[in-house]
Amino acid sequence: MSSTRELQSFLNTLVSNGIYDPVMIWGAPGLGKSSVVAATANQFNLKFVDVRISQITPADLRGLPAADIPNNSFKYLPPDFLPKAGDLPGVLFLDEITQAPPAVQAITQQLILDRRVGSYILPDNWFIWAAGNRQQDKTAVYSMPTALANRFHHVEVSIDFETWKLDYALANIDEAIVSFLSLRPELLHKMQVDSHAWPSPRSWAMANRLHQANLNIGYAVGPATAAEFAGFLIVYKDLPNLDAIVSGKGKDIKWPKQEVSAQYAVTIGLLQRCLKASNAELVNIVKWMAIKGRPEYSTKMLHELLDMGPKRVPGLLHLMSSINRDPDLDMFVGQAHELGKLAQQ
Repeated sequence: MSSTRELQSFLNTLVSNGIYDPVMIWGAPGLGKSSVVAATANQFNLKFVDVRISQITPADLRGLPAADIPNNSFKYLPPDFLPKAGDLPGVLFLDEITQAPPAVQAITQQLILDRRVGSYILPDNWFIWAAGNRQQDKTAVYSMPTALANRFHHVEVSIDFETWKLDYALANIDEAIVSFLSLRPELLHKMQVDSHAWPSPRSWAMANRLHQANLNIGYAVGPATAAEFAGFLIVYKDLPNLDAIVSGKGKDIKWPKQEVSAQYAVTIGLLQRCLKASNAELVNIVKWMAIKGRPEYSTKMLHELLDMGPKRVPGLLHLMSSINRDPDLDMFVGQAHELGKLAQQ
């Protein structure tokens, strides 16, 4: 199993090294498989052609026959959605391939193996990547023929909350939702076959828009998850003033000692503010966590800031250069290093 971050790293390496072998990405619905592929194409300035294989017929892919009168023959006119000769390099993404019936998968096999189908030839410098659900995901899939499967490199993707949080959620999802899922990470992706709405990274992005409009997120993630989130919000509304901590006025603000959910919420709320904090504000946040926060929370925050790096946390380099000049920070970083070594044992 690979996380979405590991998948992106794998695809990045293929592009960087010019490895054009086809790739098949397996995973449950809603994990963000197609988003990772699109992000990789965007990162390398590649054209991105997304073909939903489950929605086409063999004729759509092979093209329509047209008379070639001078040669007393006919030829196939390829569809306009496929890359054309002269196009810039890109990614041809064959999504939902396991939901395509066998006849469609069969003709797709020629495109994947030979980079051509009928009279159509895929231009050089185009990657062929595909994605689909597994049979255990209960999404009306067809078995992939072994001959087709043998053409691919196979990557099976699973969801990892910490990766989702650091790579996506902190910058895009409301801190109340991220705080709630930090407390209940198993609810990031929980398929429920008896419910139309259930939690997944995709549906939490939808729920985020509902929450920001003060609507019931149950329409996106289901009533049971929405009920838990509503209970969490009761605690969340009584959090201390996090913006005062950011501005350096948190001396008299205490760490919430009773509610674990409040402790998660404070940590996530401050972590999200780190992404937009100035140099001085980032120092204020980390110092407050170092002095007031419980070690397991403050240490985790420091490790996550380092994991995201200065591109995501603009004040990080200033923070690290301030350590030796600030006794509180110096002591905190030393303790965090020792705790990190203990956690690895």
